[in-house]
Amino acid sequence: MATKDLTQGGIWRNIIDFSLPYLLSYFLQILYGLADLYVIGQYGDVSSTTAVSIGGQVMHMITVIIVGLAMGTTVVVGRSVGAADQRSTSRAIGNTVTLFMIVSLLMTVGLLFSVGGIVRLISTPTEAVAGTVSYLTICFAGIPFIVAYNIIASIFRGMGDSKSPMYFIAIACVVNILLDYLFIGFCRLDAVGAALATTLAQTISVIVSLVVIRVRRQSGFAMRRTDLKPQRQAMSQLLKIGVPIALQDGFIQITFIVITIIANERGLVDAAAVGIVEKIIGILFLIPSAMLSAVSAISAQNIGAGKPQRARATLWRAVSIATVFGLASAAAMQIMSKEAVGLFTADAQVIFSGSQYLRGYVLDCVFAGIHFCFSGYFCACGLSIISFLHNVVSSILVRIPVTWLASTNYPDTLLPMGLATTLGSLASVGICVAAYVWLQRRERLHAS
Repeated sequence: MATKDLTQGGIWRNIIDFSLPYLLSYFLQILYGLADLYVIGQYGDVSSTTAVSIGGQVMHMITVIIVGLAMGTTVVVGRSVGAADQRSTSRAIGNTVTLFMIVSLLMTVGLLFSVGGIVRLISTPTEAVAGTVSYLTICFAGIPFIVAYNIIASIFRGMGDSKSPMYFIAIACVVNILLDYLFIGFCRLDAVGAALATTLAQTISVIVSLVVIRVRRQSGFAMRRTDLKPQRQAMSQLLKIGVPIALQDGFIQITFIVITIIANERGLVDAAAVGIVEKIIGILFLIPSAMLSAVSAISAQNIGAGKPQRARATLWRAVSIATVFGLASAAAMQIMSKEAVGLFTADAQVIFSGSQYLRGYVLDCVFAGIHFCFSGYFCACGLSIISFLHNVVSSILVRIPVTWLASTNYPDTLLPMGLATTLGSLASVGICVAAYVWLQRRERLHAS
């Protein structure tokens, strides 16, 4: 795990060099769910597709909570690397391992006991209940491996290395696709096969990553057993940054689970349509997510090195990239929405409903890209609470109530429901800009 100095060189180059491997990693991770959904769509019926779609959304929510908590590691490690403090780096990594061992154990036990309640809570259509329960039970059993992969990835990224996680997830993705065709296509295991493929592929990815780490031993720092012992300062730093992000991401996903519930209550067709569009949006959010990761890691190193101006410059360059991509995506999906949804189902009704939802939802790419970049910057500054607050406020005051109103008043179309998410992100952008201006004024006052 060799470190990479992100405090030197061109800012544009650092963003591109860091974000491209992350972009590919995130794409491959999303390809997990897409592969499951695509293959089940070819061999299963609508109820199987719905089961994998709903189960995938639940697993996505859990994964992003884990990734959010691991953001504390990326930032703390990044700051230590930027400050050239090897002991702090080692303590952060050791305490991360200890923290997430506990987290994975608690999550696995808690979720396995809650499968039935979760399926009922999200109003899963009756036809898809059995498949959803089977899918989630198997995936919940694999939580330790999901946690392990994400903490390994967060450590690498904090050290400036976004390529190694890409290689690990690429292996998992290839294995997942092959196992999908084996379990779903050949063995006809439907949702159970999709879950087995995903869980086994993640397990193999973790094993490979641990073997590579052991073989390399090029870290530039020596972690001792004492670094695994929980230390107040190290744990405090990890949790101060990670917990608000985990809560924020969890709340966002709960928001979209609420939207899923609203869609599920409209019937099987709309439930399948919303699930498919969520997968498509996941692909389109690759660039915004890559920018968030790049801004948080690069800015963290620069803040640790005492170069706040480079951190701010990184933010604004990332915002420009995310905005241009968002506008291009929104324009493309207005034209090709039916074709995009049609990649995952042959059902004409699902394609029609999904294309409506997608045309409204895709506009969210523009504004979400902007507030993702700000969230990365706030995390690097140790102010992840700002990111948490703007997401909670926008969801409670805008996204959820507007979605419910849209569903109630427009029962024959999903377009207004898609637009509701865009309004939520627009509110987040306003809060982020206001918070950024306040921070800059505070810095100028302290400087004077």
